[in-house]
Amino acid sequence: MNFTFRRLTKLSWNLHCLLKCPYTVHAIYKPFISPKVCFSSVPIQHYHQIDLHDFTADHKPTNSSQQNSCGNSTNDEALGIQTVLNLHSYNYRSLEEVEQCFSRCSMSLSKDLVLNVLRRYRSEWRPAYLFFTWVCKVKDSSGFSPDTCIYNEILDILGRMKQFDEFFRVFDEMSRERHLIDQHTFVIMVSRLSGAHKVDEAIEFFHKIEGFGLERDLVSFQTLLLSLCRYKHVEEAEVLFRTMKSEFRDDIKTWNIILNGWCVLGSLRDAKRFWKDILASNCKPDKFTYGIFINSLSKSGKISTAKKLLLTMWEKGCVPDAAICNCVMDGLCFKKRVPEALQIFSEMSLKGCTPNASTYNSLIKHLCKIQRMEKVHELLNEMEAMGESCLPNALTYHYLLSSAKTPEEVDKVLEMMEKNGCKLLADTYNLILRLFMKWGNEARVKKVWDEMENSRTGPDSRSYTIMIHGLYDNGRIRNALKYFNEMMIKGMMPEPRTKLLVDDINSKLKEIDEAGKTG
Repeated sequence: MNFTFRRLTKLSWNLHCLLKCPYTVHAIYKPFISPKVCFSSVPIQHYHQIDLHDFTADHKPTNSSQQNSCGNSTNDEALGIQTVLNLHSYNYRSLEEVEQCFSRCSMSLSKDLVLNVLRRYRSEWRPAYLFFTWVCKVKDSSGFSPDTCIYNEILDILGRMKQFDEFFRVFDEMSRERHLIDQHTFVIMVSRLSGAHKVDEAIEFFHKIEGFGLERDLVSFQTLLLSLCRYKHVEEAEVLFRTMKSEFRDDIKTWNIILNGWCVLGSLRDAKRFWKDILASNCKPDKFTYGIFINSLSKSGKISTAKKLLLTMWEKGCVPDAAICNCVMDGLCFKKRVPEALQIFSEMSLKGCTPNASTYNSLIKHLCKIQRMEKVHELLNEMEAMGESCLPNALTYHYLLSSAKTPEEVDKVLEMMEKNGCKLLADTYNLILRLFMKWGNEARVKKVWDEMENSRTGPDSRSYTIMIHGLYDNGRIRNALKYFNEMMIKGMMPEPRTKLLVDDINSKLKEIDEAGKTG
């Protein structure tokens, strides 16, 4: 590609000359945001069984080698275009001025370049639409015509920002060229309409998709229901499901979408009602059906019912996965029913459900709270024996550190972390800092603080908060104020409770000073 703006310094100078601005132009880089429409309606990621991207055969993620092949050239060109757009769109200048500016540059448009620019404006529709309009206007002279992927990109941006005049204008243009509309276009349309609470329009569009060359099949129906539930229109989704159920084959995935919608909405009453309807239907609940409902029961405090349902899964030969078991065990431990949780844990492997690191962490967290350290170390040994997929992680060691009673116990945990190659995170340092501050171990506090600075993992605002409150509790109010001032100089925002504490420190220091003067 030939593009005038090769480097940022040259870019700024060229734009300065082109636009005759009395100031230096600074390009603002905005990280890429994935162009995909994400629908994570299920509370546990594991149970998100329906991926809307699977509905579009040509909408595949680009692998790393393909991304690298674009090189830095496209990024540099996109950055130059972005700078021009930022100047024009935010000053509400006309398309003609953008055209004049771009006409002075030797630019070769391509799909990669156009997408690169559009993806810099995922949350700023005006410059994205301005650029897209220009690309469409010069398609005859440039020899480049936007394809479905580019149209879908701008359609998604406009829908996300709820600019529906432009949104429908772009879709009307796509509909005039029938080949521009694909299944991903349908996903974007029903998602963005549902997100804007235009439920009737989303349903109407589904009924009309055959007129745009798309099939009104089970997959499209599930896509619509998933979009409605994703944006909390579960009641409308269920009505539509029951109305049109006879048009499509009975599929447990469709039932799961509605069940999950009620669960995410927090309506356990409707979830129970719909669960009974599933049992009475011709569809057999699968692992995801059980997982969705068990998760909802657990989070609603109905842990006995959740446990009973888990046992029913095993009895019916529907093997749960670790995520389902973890959910029930964590709920049991929270209710202080640790022996029951351990019983489920012991049965997991026997019944074909392999525990993972989250399984062990859930148990270790609660066992540390009740100081069952023998059992904790037994589980740690099991984790290490299971190997890489189940090795203790930072969260595991955080639970151990939280239960430490002496500096020696902290050192043992740190040795274990070093042995397993687990690096200390900012959270780890802060946890250790809080322990030593509570124990009044000044030497270790200073050592941890120095290590944080040397490793560049901190100190952060939480570190300063720990120091300020710890020093205050130990009666060292002047030192506490010193750390507060240092925190403010670094531009960190203190918590409200810290502000109140500092006000109290200033009052006390004022009293001390006044007492000194009178004395």
